[in-house]
Amino acid sequence: MSDNKQEYTVLTGIIYQSISGFYYVWSENHSYATKPRGNFRHLQMKPLVGDYVKFELDEEDSQSIGRLIEILPRQNELKRPNVANVDYALVVTSLTEPEFSYNLLDYFLVSVESHQIEPLIVLSKYDLLCQQLGNQKAQERLEEIKALYHSIGYQVYEIDQSSDRLDTLKNAITEGTYVVMGQSGVGKSTLLNQLIPTALINTAEISDSLNRGKHTTREVTLYRYHEGLLADTPGFSSVDFDQIQNEELANAFPEIREASYNCRFRSCMHVNEPHCQVKKEVDNGNIALSRYRNYLQIFEKIEQRKPKY
Repeated sequence: MSDNKQEYTVLTGIIYQSISGFYYVWSENHSYATKPRGNFRHLQMKPLVGDYVKFELDEEDSQSIGRLIEILPRQNELKRPNVANVDYALVVTSLTEPEFSYNLLDYFLVSVESHQIEPLIVLSKYDLLCQQLGNQKAQERLEEIKALYHSIGYQVYEIDQSSDRLDTLKNAITEGTYVVMGQSGVGKSTLLNQLIPTALINTAEISDSLNRGKHTTREVTLYRYHEGLLADTPGFSSVDFDQIQNEELANAFPEIREASYNCRFRSCMHVNEPHCQVKKEVDNGNIALSRYRNYLQIFEKIEQRKPKY
């Protein structure tokens, strides 16, 4: 009796795209189409783009669909967009159309920080701001924003149609997995088309009635870029803080976290407590009032959050 036992090769790779139940994995300089093994659904395990996985291939059939057999432990997971193991976020916010908002930018930064992802701030539409305000006033506005976030320790890049400005940002993208995020209509898809022309991401005009863009990106896909990976992600215009507790919020504001070490009370929430170093730093101008107000606003949102049972 002959032995017809199938031989399988086990490989490790990263899921770079998910379409209609198929997961496309990049491994050893090749792309493989895979499907999860049957018990994934029973165990309520859903693979995500960005997951590192183990999968097996039929050695006798090079055209066969691979079978996902294991999802390796995740470093983090974003829900909107649904992508795992993110190292950096390019947080895109426009200087105009839609109008720049310290509030919205801080919301995105807090969301990113709470997932232990390092943000890079990208200010878009600088050329449009120059058209509206004139070069000198536009430059002053830009420097005011950059100075605030540089003082906290964030990297800030402005972009427009100029290749020089774009090159500066390109050089900042090195190893690791990057996502592009921000309010709809700020130019995320346009930026990705500039970074990866072969990706051909759809773009759409701003919706004048809503002052926000239409959702144009359909799938989360990782694209190879330099030594890293870039994710094209659906635009969204609101951020929730479901995963953050009030006592953790200060950690998502680097300058508040730093000042909090000198508060008299270890449990200080920097709201109404006496001898609060954070409030002192705000009064002294060492912490921007806009940042502290946004801290209080997010703190209140978390406080009012309905408990989940």
